[in-house]
Amino acid sequence: MSSTEGAQVLSQGVGYGVVLGIGFVFAILMMGLSTLQNRYTTFKTGTSEEFNTASRSVKPGLIASGIVSAWTWAATLLQSSTVTYEYGLCGGYYYAAGATLQIFLMAVLAVRVKMIAPYCHTYLEIVQARYGNTPHFIFVTYGLVTNLIVSSMLLLGGSAVVNAFTGMNIYAANFLIPIGVMVYVILGGLRATFLCDYSHTLILMIIILYFYFYTYTEAELIGGFEGMYQKLQQAAIERPVSGNAGGSYMTLKSNYGLVFMIIQIFGGLGTVMLDQGYWQRAIASKAKTAVRAYLLGGVAWFAVPLTFSSVMGLAAVALANNPAFPYHGGLSSGEIDAGLAAPAGVVALLGKGGAVAMLILLFMAVTSAASSEMIATSSILTFDLYQIHFKPDASPEALIRVSHIMVGVWAIVMSCVACLWNGIGVSLNWLFLFSGTLYTSAVGPIVMSVLWRKQTRLAVICGALGGTCIGVICWLVVAKVYYGALTVETTGNMYPNLAGNMGSCCSGALISIIVTLIKPDNDFDWSETKKINPRGRAIDEQLKQGLNPTKDGLSKDNANSDTATAAGSEKGEKSDAMIRTNSVDDDNEDQSLTVPEERRPEDYETLKKSLRAATWASIIMSFIIVFLIPIPMFLSHYVFSVAFFKAWVIICVIWLFVAAFITSVLPLYESRQAMMDISRGVVRDAFGGGLRKKEVVTDSSA
Repeated sequence: MSSTEGAQVLSQGVGYGVVLGIGFVFAILMMGLSTLQNRYTTFKTGTSEEFNTASRSVKPGLIASGIVSAWTWAATLLQSSTVTYEYGLCGGYYYAAGATLQIFLMAVLAVRVKMIAPYCHTYLEIVQARYGNTPHFIFVTYGLVTNLIVSSMLLLGGSAVVNAFTGMNIYAANFLIPIGVMVYVILGGLRATFLCDYSHTLILMIIILYFYFYTYTEAELIGGFEGMYQKLQQAAIERPVSGNAGGSYMTLKSNYGLVFMIIQIFGGLGTVMLDQGYWQRAIASKAKTAVRAYLLGGVAWFAVPLTFSSVMGLAAVALANNPAFPYHGGLSSGEIDAGLAAPAGVVALLGKGGAVAMLILLFMAVTSAASSEMIATSSILTFDLYQIHFKPDASPEALIRVSHIMVGVWAIVMSCVACLWNGIGVSLNWLFLFSGTLYTSAVGPIVMSVLWRKQTRLAVICGALGGTCIGVICWLVVAKVYYGALTVETTGNMYPNLAGNMGSCCSGALISIIVTLIKPDNDFDWSETKKINPRGRAIDEQLKQGLNPTKDGLSKDNANSDTATAAGSEKGEKSDAMIRTNSVDDDNEDQSLTVPEERRPEDYETLKKSLRAATWASIIMSFIIVFLIPIPMFLSHYVFSVAFFKAWVIICVIWLFVAAFITSVLPLYESRQAMMDISRGVVRDAFGGGLRKKEVVTDSSA
């Protein structure tokens, strides 16, 4: 563990107050919102569909806000600033570019899921429907490992900053941070995470904008855009960056920065494609909504690490030799690995006030992403383990109860694993770079399970397991050859992790393709996956016939009849288990409620158009951010002039304003009707109830 005494400017009481106080404020807020939702809307948090999929009715602004929130980890803010401190201004750009194209790819997969399995709860149900229980169990393991590493990384970064600023016990922070999150997730389910995502993202945007304008317009230690430029030039003379053009901090020509982006791309593919949280947002929306949401979410999220690192990452570089810098002479390797570049920059510029703001910012990032991980993991444990492998005939009431329990279990598990990383000395930086080696081998098989009809059961097993073995071998061999020993330090360097991430991801996809081409599955058709959740299909059919299921009678008997018919058409134990697994909808819905227009099913032609639009948009936008902008500047060895630097930083903040509009203003506009309905309901109950009471009293007197 690195020393953190230099940045400790707040008392432990402040640390405990932020961790417990803000967490429970959000829990109380969600309790109130859930009560209003249950009373005045058609969506009931006590139903399994609403708890785990938000009734598949969330609009694009809120989805985009949720995507930004879920992808803004503690590592997003800390690691982007760390690579900026190490490699210069390019670090934040390469971090953002390397982690945005996965969100664009999810726009394609989101539509595809709506086409082949419109009523699934998790992407793993598609694996079970296609390949049976053994591959399903393997990929459930990969999914849980991904969620476990991501969840523990959230706490690892968050607790490190709380410890650095306040001296709060790092193990206590690991256990206390998830408490408030666990409470509001249990109270409100997936929709609660969306609503808290919105509020968290709003606060995050406000604080980052404050940091930006203070740093570049008010901070005397910086001296504006020109002062920052001059200080970065001086830093390049005193501490030139190896592999950068002229050793400069103001260039995109950075060998290590480019390697980091490649690691980020491959590792991020595993983190997004295997994390149920991102699929859950696709499942929670309609297809057209999902396309817009993921594209808008990618555009908005790109601005967060780019702008934040251009402020606090560069501030840490510029002030490293300033007496106000809390770590005199600059950060040590241990402090860099702990992700303390941004906290150091904040303390140098803003002192205690900045430390409080940074603490709140990191707490928002940790808790919003943690809520996504909790509900995602709860869905896997409930639908993919409990129901499929233990109790296929579980009732909706049992499923919602298990979902609640699993949220609490996961909060404890993620805390324990974060403490384990602290105890054995594994840093945020090491875990961030390595994690892709462990699970990205499953990316190719999962993506092709959704896109390629002919992929076989043997191919997905061999691709995932074989790719992991190859990735780990590449990681260890390169560490040994390049650095002569296998230690925590050598295995955490760039080149071993580049080899591990690329080896795992590429070999997993190649093995799966080769095995499939040798003996393809020509008999499979997507009707198998469309049978997932037969009650949902029954509602779909009634809507297509112009009927209203809640009024025209999708009774429990009809649902059971539909399930039995679907099960009778299946072959073998695999399909029967799949049908039983997905016959989970809510028997206690209010039958007098109408189905809103936005919940009506989309026809296949509309989905095909959405798929084409998503494919072209994701390809073009990924090409722009990964190739068109950085590669020409890399190859030309261009070093920013003061005018270009100023333009770059101004464009960053303009982009952040656009992101703030997408994640903060757009959801409010989309929700205006719901807010009006709830307001009218509250007013009606408040004043109408009083009037009725008065009438009763009058009649009694008479």
